[in-house]
Amino acid sequence: MAGLSVVIPTLEEASRLPLLLADLRRWPGELEVIVSDGGSRDQTREVALLAGATVLDSPKAGRGPQLRWGTDHSTHAWVLVLHADSRLPGAWHQKVGTVLNTPEAHLSAWYFDFNVDAERRPMLWLLERMVNLRSRWLQRPYGDQGLLIQRHLYERVGGYRPLALMEDLDLVERLSKVAPLRSLNCALITSGERWQKRSVLVQAWRNARLRWLWRQGRSTEQLLRIYRR
Repeated sequence: MAGLSVVIPTLEEASRLPLLLADLRRWPGELEVIVSDGGSRDQTREVALLAGATVLDSPKAGRGPQLRWGTDHSTHAWVLVLHADSRLPGAWHQKVGTVLNTPEAHLSAWYFDFNVDAERRPMLWLLERMVNLRSRWLQRPYGDQGLLIQRHLYERVGGYRPLALMEDLDLVERLSKVAPLRSLNCALITSGERWQKRSVLVQAWRNARLRWLWRQGRSTEQLLRIYRR
């Protein structure tokens, strides 16, 4: 089995990180786990080190800078980017392993389907399906869906830019111009915290508004202030 580098940006993720790190142990080949930290004051570093991960202190906090820092310091030909509040499905290692053993797989970037860890409601069900259709038709998966990419393709498009927000959309828009983005046909489970804090419609509207403002040229710093409200 080919080696795999996993990059996880963190900030105060001590309570959620252990579950994801446990999921990663299913990988049957050589595994490099890089936790790119943005200045956590909780036990994030200790949790990661105890699980055998490499912890890097990003020179600049923010998901974009941390992802770039972590990916730049990874060593394997294939990189899997995950958010710390995600849970991998039971068969993730089989799906990813199949991709890594497919000769033409390096010509594409890969993502998981979208699934929210929250109480099942009709609007949430609809949201998940709309996001997954959007990912397939428009080639615009969210960062919450992870990203599996071969290093040469990642470097070809310039990698993650050090953006405070929208780093995922920025990268996939550049990727979609040179390579297809394809589903791994299994769902990554993302935290439902945001979707439980507000109604599904309100949170979806906030996300759409942020994307629209970004395309209108608003700075990511301005968007981050709106995002944190």
